[in-house]
Amino acid sequence: MSYRSLLVALDATPANPTRVSIAIALAREFEAHLIGLAPSATVELQALQAAAAMDDYVSGACATLLAQAQALAQNFHQRCGAAGLPSFEALADQTPAAQSLARHSQCTDLLIMSQPDPSLPDHRQHAAALEQVLLRCVRPVLMIPYTHREPLRTRRVLLAWDGSRESVRAMTDALPLLRRADNVWLMHWRRDAEGEAPAARLACQRQWLALQGVDAIVREEVTALPIGDALLNAASDTGADLIVMGAYGHARWAERLFGGVSRRLLASMTVPVLMSH
Repeated sequence: MSYRSLLVALDATPANPTRVSIAIALAREFEAHLIGLAPSATVELQALQAAAAMDDYVSGACATLLAQAQALAQNFHQRCGAAGLPSFEALADQTPAAQSLARHSQCTDLLIMSQPDPSLPDHRQHAAALEQVLLRCVRPVLMIPYTHREPLRTRRVLLAWDGSRESVRAMTDALPLLRRADNVWLMHWRRDAEGEAPAARLACQRQWLALQGVDAIVREEVTALPIGDALLNAASDTGADLIVMGAYGHARWAERLFGGVSRRLLASMTVPVLMSH
């Protein structure tokens, strides 16, 4: 298993240059085709268009957003060419970000996005779009912290395991990166020190990883902390470069059912996070 096709989200935020650099580096490492996608519509404008409310203001806003997306796509194309990538393409799509990224990701192996920056005026829209992508995307999503300005390092990886379908899916989706890691921790947290530990299941999961060429260190901890906080603490303690975890929730009721651990990581991530739903 390898990543043969990558998709990176393009936007006008300060995090975009680093995100593109990471995507280019991954494409080079895996000899993968790289697609840069710049969505140019918003949910609000799409609703106005559907209602036939295309007055001068809406028409002008759509034209401005499309021009911005085309400029981002052109810049991405130039950067890929300058980097010497043999296979890449740049797209400007007149569709809202969540819908566009989820659809285009179906034909790729990994989607690369950034954590929403809370200092930006449209932070809430970015956060809502990211949650929708995570819940609708059929591929894993690699999220880069908005403060991250360095190359992606994946030598020390923390796997958050709770026995769920999502956590196992994330582990499988991360195999191309796990095989390149120097240290991998398979971690599980539970509440009750007297409760039964899922030792047999953890051992089985570790054996499966070993068969995939990944030597993982199993760690189990009892914690009274919220699991999201315990996960962030473990990442700091191990010096992890990357967290791998499942994303939880239901696409139709994302605002109410998007998992607390997932949302905590989206808000407070300190290192890149690979999530699968």
